[in-house]
Order: sequence, then structure tokens, then C-alpha cells
Amino acid sequence: MMQGAPVLDAANLHVSYSGVQALADLSVRVLPGQIVALVGGNGNGKSTTLRAVAGLNALDSGSVHFMGQAIHTLAAHQRVPLGLSLVPEGRRLFPRLTVRRNLELGAYTRRDKEDIAADIDKMFALFPILAERATQLAGTMSGGEQQMLAIARGLMARPKLLMLDEPSWGIAPKFVTKVLEVIQQVNASGVAILLVEQNLHKALSIAHHGYVIQTGRIVMQGSGQDLINDEGIKKAYLGL
Repeated sequence: MMQGAPVLDAANLHVSYSGVQALADLSVRVLPGQIVALVGGNGNGKSTTLRAVAGLNALDSGSVHFMGQAIHTLAAHQRVPLGLSLVPEGRRLFPRLTVRRNLELGAYTRRDKEDIAADIDKMFALFPILAERATQLAGTMSGGEQQMLAIARGLMARPKLLMLDEPSWGIAPKFVTKVLEVIQQVNASGVAILLVEQNLHKALSIAHHGYVIQTGRIVMQGSGQDLINDEGIKKAYLGL
């Protein structure tokens, strides 16, 4: 595990909005088998980084290589079939469609109907609550249940890298623990994870490697445990 060429190698990313710099010379790497956490305060560029990798934010400069292939010139919809899947902040489900239909739409790049049906069964095994809610409209579920559905929908594209933007956003504490357990299960199945999370302690506790971002720059990196134990991080982010 965590050997070989990077799954993701995003190098020297510069992104700006209306002339205001959002990312400055930011580099992030995810190796096979890793959970990598990108942590820091609000408005520091965490979500922008994921969106830049996914092709949803244009780069001023920099490069994104995925599975050894340069993808920064590809449109967002061309990156998904390569194995890159983003679960955005706020979940962005189709609230008036059923749980099952949301899962089917997660596989929109695929044409293998039998395999898609088998993968839906796998999602129901991984997330038993979704099996119970299969015919329920997504918008009528709790925040935690919707987050489970958002992750499951992201997995329906059969990603090699699953990017998760604030998966604990707006959900009850009991579900936060469950979501993090699921992320570890997904990772154990062979999917690399790039996790953006405000809950710094929880994110770093499951991460093999972490990056601390401040005003669009990486200011510190190391193993998840080393970052949790760092005195500067404890004072700045953990309130200790």
C-alpha cells in the first residue's frame, strides 16, 4: 500500500477569481492506497483545490496528472470516466428523485447495465440505510443519510480517486463517525481518497498524510498523526 506512482499529482496550482488569488503555487499528491486530508480554516482554498483537480475551476497555471496522465487540459466531464470522482460540499443530490435513481445517475458515464445493477447492490451492502430507503425521495432523508447517498453516488462511477468536500457538513455528530468509518472502508477496498474537512482532528485521525492550507498555500504537511501532535496546529486549529 502507498507504493508506486502517484494516483494524483497536482503541481504548482495557481487559481484566481476576478483577479483575486485563491491558490498560490499549491501542490498536492495522493499515492495509491492513501487517504490524504487537506485541512485548514474556512476560505483558505480547500474546496477550490478539489474543484481545480476536478476541472470545475480553471487554472491560471500549474498541472494536474492523474494515473500518470496529464488531465489539466481536459474538461471536467472528460475526467470522470478516467476514474476521478468528486462528492461536492452540500451533497448536490437530486432531491425529487429516489435513492436508487440518484445512484443510477452516479453511473452516467457507464453503459454496462448489469454491472451498474450489481454496483447498486454493493452500495446497499455498504450503506444498509440506503437499501431501506431505495424508493424514498432523496430530499426527504436526514442530512446524514443524504451524505451516505452522496458518497455512494460518487462510488458508482467506479473511481480510482474519490474526492470528498466537507463530508461532515451539516450532519449530526453520530453520523460524522459513521461517515468517517465508511471513508476508511472505501479506502480499504482500494480507492484512494482526497478529503477536505473542517473537522481537522477527525480528518487527520484517519489520514495517512495531511496538508495544512492557509490563504491558498500549503504551509505544513506530514503524516496525519504527526500533524495532530504538532503544537502549532493544536494551538491554531484544535483550540488546545
